[in-house]
Amino acid sequence: MSNMQYKKRTLAEEILRLSKTFKVLLINGARQIGKTTLLKHAAEQGRKYVTLDNPADLLLAKTDPKGFLDTYAPPVVIDEIQYAPELFPYIKIMADNSKEKGLVWLTGSQQYNMMQGVTESLAGRVAIIDMLGFSIYETDGKADKQTPFLPSNPPKNILKNRNIAETFKIIWQGAFPAVINLDEKDRHNFYDSYIRTYIERDVRQIVNIGNEVAFITFLKVVAARTAQELNIEDIARNVGVSPTTARSWLSVLKTSGIVYLLQPYFKNITKRLTKTPKLYFLDTGLAAHLAGWTTPEALATGVSAGAFFETFVIAEILKSYWHNGETPQIYFFRDEKGNEIDLLIYRDGRYYPIEIKKHATPYFTDISAFKIFNKIEETVAGCEICLTSKVQPLAPNVMAMSVWNI
Repeated sequence: MSNMQYKKRTLAEEILRLSKTFKVLLINGARQIGKTTLLKHAAEQGRKYVTLDNPADLLLAKTDPKGFLDTYAPPVVIDEIQYAPELFPYIKIMADNSKEKGLVWLTGSQQYNMMQGVTESLAGRVAIIDMLGFSIYETDGKADKQTPFLPSNPPKNILKNRNIAETFKIIWQGAFPAVINLDEKDRHNFYDSYIRTYIERDVRQIVNIGNEVAFITFLKVVAARTAQELNIEDIARNVGVSPTTARSWLSVLKTSGIVYLLQPYFKNITKRLTKTPKLYFLDTGLAAHLAGWTTPEALATGVSAGAFFETFVIAEILKSYWHNGETPQIYFFRDEKGNEIDLLIYRDGRYYPIEIKKHATPYFTDISAFKIFNKIEETVAGCEICLTSKVQPLAPNVMAMSVWNI
């Protein structure tokens, strides 16, 4: 584990704000992204803390949920709530019988039982917040400066600009708080341990994977396809399982915060547009480990460099919204001729096109699909996010900028 001091998270202020409005808060996200640490630092004096990783407390929660909530009366943080969905009806009763806000703060991995319990028992009473690992703003100690990204906003110029080698070291290292300062050997051990823990503690809670070796192979095959359109039949064939099994396993990765499926833009009247989502790992370090990239230098010069850079940018844009308590409407565009836009942000009735390229020299041809899309929908400002050292115009209302300016 890293000895790194606590770094403030952008979500800290949002948690305190929502806690004044809602009776229950739920922080969703993958294991070890810092949910518990965030809530402990955000908690006011007197708020209790209990984790359902503790066998004795878990047993009490499952067999006597009312007694559990009497023992750990609000205000309280309940960690790993997915292990005891039996608590949800009693949290509902508690919330309905109290006028106080911010009674219960929950954390959990995105799992079927947990989200079903939230939907059925706590609708209208709970604020659900999605969380990822460190953003580049949080890593640089600028958590308060991060705002939801839009190309129409001026480049922020808050972060230190990194060259390609420095950027790919960050991509390769990953964004888990515990891995930020680890050397190569310890990083390798962290991810090996993370995968074992993930399978044993999270995956087996959702589905009987049967063949653990095949599931690990599935993880590796999916990681190698980050930033590609999803082809579940091809993945299943490479792993040696049925497409039905591969779909089930992919749902596990999605609901437990490991991957994100970016949906395509299409209209019913535009049948020629693709309807297949693109798959992204939400942590590039975990994906690089699974895909077998042993050094940042190998990743930066390898065949997957562009895909990993695109994955990194997509994850950072998601963080800019999720860590500010917002859910963006985002898509990608691709037509039958292969014209593609990596990301479309839909906001206030209009689209913002974004192209993502690993190179340091932006080209006007990189954004050729913007004109094509503009014939279908009205767009506002667009941009190319790359590794350029300076912000520069590419076309009217389109600029090129570094990922460190977003």
